[in-house]
Amino acid sequence: MAKLVILNQGMTGRTFDLNVDRTTVGRVEDNTFQVADASVSSHHAEILLQGSHLLVRDLNSTNGTFINGEKISEAVLKLGQTLRFGQVELKNDDGQPLSAAAPAPEPVSAPAPAAPPASAKKSIDATLVIPRGVSLNALEQSGVRPSAGFDTNAAFSKKTNKANKYFIIGIVVVGVVIVAILIVAFKAASGGSR
Repeated sequence: MAKLVILNQGMTGRTFDLNVDRTTVGRVEDNTFQVADASVSSHHAEILLQGSHLLVRDLNSTNGTFINGEKISEAVLKLGQTLRFGQVELKNDDGQPLSAAAPAPEPVSAPAPAAPPASAKKSIDATLVIPRGVSLNALEQSGVRPSAGFDTNAAFSKKTNKANKYFIIGIVVVGVVIVAILIVAFKAASGGSR
């Protein structure tokens, strides 16, 4: 039976058996296989079981569907290939233990075993690792402040700006002139009516 194994850190080892004809994959609960990751669309893709083949069809997802790093809209997923929905990587696995299959190729030829570790390393390098939080040790180490540069005990000095002073003086002078004009106009209006 084919199954998908998630490779991303934090979800590593989570599996999903592909035992129905149509499996929908997406972020929301109404999918057959829910992958709760922000890079996965609500209804990201569907996987169709057609005999011994798995047909993967992208459902116009935002971040795309990839098989072995190549973007696809529809393609056959073969055993051992890496499938990626957004930033979530999965491997198509048949459920057979890898330890039984690995020793047989080694005695036959030396180059054959070298290829799987390179592809495994490639899939690991493509995995996005998102750091979460800060360790207690990092906080304790960063608690020591350097002696030069920033002194928290120094009094803050107020900067003076001559342009601001001149602007305020100008506003006051204009205000006084306007008040004087209003007084003169008021006296002229009052004196002319007598």
